[in-house]
Amino acid sequence: HNTSRFFIRLADEHNSMIFISLPYQWAEFDIKELEKREPSKEKKFITLSAQGGNNQLVVASAHLQDGNWLQVGKSTSERTKVLERFRELLGIVLFPLVFVGFIGGGFLAYRALAPIRQLIDTVRSITQDIDKMQNRVPNPGSNDELEELVTLFNNMLDKITGLIEAMKNSLDHVAHDLRTPMTRLRGIAEVAMQSSGSLEQCKEALADCIEESERILKLVDTVLDISEAETGVMKLDLKEIDMGELINQITEIYQYVAETKSINIHSSIGQDLLAKADPTRISQVLGNLMDNAVKYTPENGSIFIKAWKEKEKIFIEISDTGVGIQPGDLTKIWDRLYRGDRSRSEKGLGLGLTFVKAIVELHGGHIRVTSEPGKGATFLIDLPAMVPSHNT
Repeated sequence: HNTSRFFIRLADEHNSMIFISLPYQWAEFDIKELEKREPSKEKKFITLSAQGGNNQLVVASAHLQDGNWLQVGKSTSERTKVLERFRELLGIVLFPLVFVGFIGGGFLAYRALAPIRQLIDTVRSITQDIDKMQNRVPNPGSNDELEELVTLFNNMLDKITGLIEAMKNSLDHVAHDLRTPMTRLRGIAEVAMQSSGSLEQCKEALADCIEESERILKLVDTVLDISEAETGVMKLDLKEIDMGELINQITEIYQYVAETKSINIHSSIGQDLLAKADPTRISQVLGNLMDNAVKYTPENGSIFIKAWKEKEKIFIEISDTGVGIQPGDLTKIWDRLYRGDRSRSEKGLGLGLTFVKAIVELHGGHIRVTSEPGKGATFLIDLPAMVPSHNT
């Protein structure tokens, strides 16, 4: 049964037929064509076309050791049937697969683009209504580039919201604290205009106006500096500085002020206190803390300044034997314009510690405070130390 599936022909070296096996169903092929087409070692296959049909007989030739030729052939009809069946099955299976793939692809594309649509909706809502600035794009949780885009966009909105909020707070604080000096300035000018005083009295009034103007300018500059520092837009002039030398300079300046109140300043400065920082801003930080220490320390008191390096940080501690800070005020002293009950009798803007905290954090550091009422306060600053580079 299996041999009937193949055409077999044995021919001598002159291509004369010795033996042939031709299944009856292949009678449509003209076998005599094989006698006209001699087999060769180069051409291994011979193709015969059926008479009046589309089938073909593919014959393979092999040269035997005795010089004879063995030819074995097979019709392409079964192959054609298999291909037709395959095409039918392909048509039955392929079209549903294409349809399902199209629907599935559309669904997946819709889901994949959902963060983009949410991003567009969020941007549109913000541009149409600024009060919706707090809106954020939901995190898709896809752990891919789209999630990174959404995260960056939300971070950008947080940054913009922070800048806007800082601007609002700055304007509120400035408007609140400008009212008193502006009222005083106006009062001085009105009194000077209404009085018929001497030239000296007019000069004194003008001097008072200039003093109030300076106070207003200082307030505005300080509030703007704080806002820039807190939002990270302040430009620092970073340099390699010796913190020990800078601390000594600030200590020397306030030494004269402390002597007027018989306050002793004790310092203990370590070695190798190199840091990359803005010397002007750090000087302002140390100056504010020293000014507060001198201001709130009574006569014959003491101020202690310590600086040391530990691991990759530089620590600066400024403590005093002053009035201290009430426990309820410890978390509020960093707020803008906040002044405790004991500090209200002293002149000031109430912005010093807010400025100090903003500048320290802008340098990548931290500031902490501990205090016991009546026994003084201790401020501890840590800043990143500069690791010296070793050339090899």
